[in-house]
Amino acid sequence: MPKSQPEMSLIEVSWTSIPNLRRFTHEAMATTFEIIICNDNVNYARQAANAAFSELERIEQELSRFIENSDISRINNLAAGQPLKIGLDTFDCLNLGVQMYVQTKGAFDITMGSLVDRWLGKREVTRRHVQERLNLALEQTGANLIQLDEDEHTVTLLASPLRIDLGGIGKGYALDQMAEFLHEWSIDTALLHGGYSSVLALDPPAEMEGWPLTLSNPANRKQTLAHLSLRRRAVSGSGLLKGPHIIDPRTAQPVEGKRAAWACANSAVVADALSTAFMIMTPSEVEHYCRLHKNVLAMVVVTDSQSQKDKVSHFGQWKKHELFK
Repeated sequence: MPKSQPEMSLIEVSWTSIPNLRRFTHEAMATTFEIIICNDNVNYARQAANAAFSELERIEQELSRFIENSDISRINNLAAGQPLKIGLDTFDCLNLGVQMYVQTKGAFDITMGSLVDRWLGKREVTRRHVQERLNLALEQTGANLIQLDEDEHTVTLLASPLRIDLGGIGKGYALDQMAEFLHEWSIDTALLHGGYSSVLALDPPAEMEGWPLTLSNPANRKQTLAHLSLRRRAVSGSGLLKGPHIIDPRTAQPVEGKRAAWACANSAVVADALSTAFMIMTPSEVEHYCRLHKNVLAMVVVTDSQSQKDKVSHFGQWKKHELFK
């Protein structure tokens, strides 16, 4: 599903003294991706970045439901009970999506295309008509309706039509794969991001403990909520400022009362999925998840309905990971 992007600004001033810092950008997945590399050979760094961007373009061609003949478009036109052979990236991304669906007890769901289309599409004439359409969309929603065969690399739908949308996981998956490409080019000192809402930090420059970032309140960008120092970690944010951008797949209703949520994890794809899930899950659910998954950190901004004041809650072992400063 599409994400609105909370402000996640990199601390540019801290990088001015870093030698051999190379920055490369590329438009994909409706946002701007950037690769920041520390390397004394600018031509080599550019070649490595271009190779990673080529991988990004290839992944988008497979994972976008808006591209005709992509794997996801073919799946979304698939009849129930009919196996379809798909590419490795699509299979891996679907498998990760199903895992996150199970782990979040349905809060993260890659089959929400029908629900998103209902809410973001044209308004229905009557409230009853709206509810009827939402009920139908709910029947066509649920990652448990996806059956994957690892041996044959096929996907089978248990109900049809099913509308898979990887917008809540695709950028994170692409960042992880791009990082693998950089590693093949022997480039490990780098940072990658997709539109500043999903950031993957590899090794930092030698003189730094980690790549510095700041997380800011999307409603007040001057308010810094956290300073992060990332090394071999990823952070992703989801925000809600206006309109039904994020839908709870369990109720088919837009998220209310939360302004933004961030997730920090060992991979970009997990952080990407969890930042969406944490916008939907209750505080007790988020706390329980972080208790079970020690490497995951969460920060959620909740807006009081009466005072309209924001409350920032942290979940997970922030001090242990030495990320919150």
